[in-house]
Amino acid sequence: MTAKEKRSDTFKALMIALLAALVLRQFVLASYNVPTGSMKDTIMVGDFMFVNKFVYGARTPVWLGIPFTDIGVALPYFSFPAIIEPEQYDIIVFDWPEGIHLDYIKRCVAVGGQTVEVRGEKLFINNEPEGRLTPVGRKYDRDMGRNVDYTRVDLPNDDDNYVIRHVSAYNNRRNFGPITVPENQFFMMGDNRDNSLDSRSWGGVRRDQIGGKPLMIWFSWNGDAPAYKFYDKVRWDRLGMILR
Repeated sequence: MTAKEKRSDTFKALMIALLAALVLRQFVLASYNVPTGSMKDTIMVGDFMFVNKFVYGARTPVWLGIPFTDIGVALPYFSFPAIIEPEQYDIIVFDWPEGIHLDYIKRCVAVGGQTVEVRGEKLFINNEPEGRLTPVGRKYDRDMGRNVDYTRVDLPNDDDNYVIRHVSAYNNRRNFGPITVPENQFFMMGDNRDNSLDSRSWGGVRRDQIGGKPLMIWFSWNGDAPAYKFYDKVRWDRLGMILR
């Protein structure tokens, strides 16, 4: 084999590997990094997570353009059949409904046909509390410079629970609705309830905007830790954490 043939074979192997990686990311499993705190403390700034792309029905790319802008073209797309449908209280990755093509991650608190209302710090679905609420303490948030109250939500008829945060940064987050979620849409909220840009601002998320289901955290980087404390830059206790 000549040197030219070796280079050609190497190039072909690299192209095949790149294509396989792109197909894997688009249709099977993708890694996402979280840059904001709207899901704290379920998901922290600096968390890297694997997202299942096929469980809700993988789809071909819907947009080709310049990242973080609306410059580009919409593409005809095809969606594969879903294994399961998105359910209430799932954590979901989806396309931001406001236009710029960004991936958002929130918790689905209501599905089509359900009524959503926020009264004070409490979320009501169909005029019923989202679950049994148990205060679990108060902690100082250095990023916000204030105390944050934590509440555990035990879901009705289920063993699952999750923890939400409340801090009075946005007063309009304390009272909302009631509204009825349109059919085939999903109402998303961040677990960091008072500091989350979510469906209270831009409405429901359509079924065709849903992109995947987060599985687990494979890495977590603490950007607030001093540079000389490299060991503390990694949140070791979050590695391998299952998201639910």
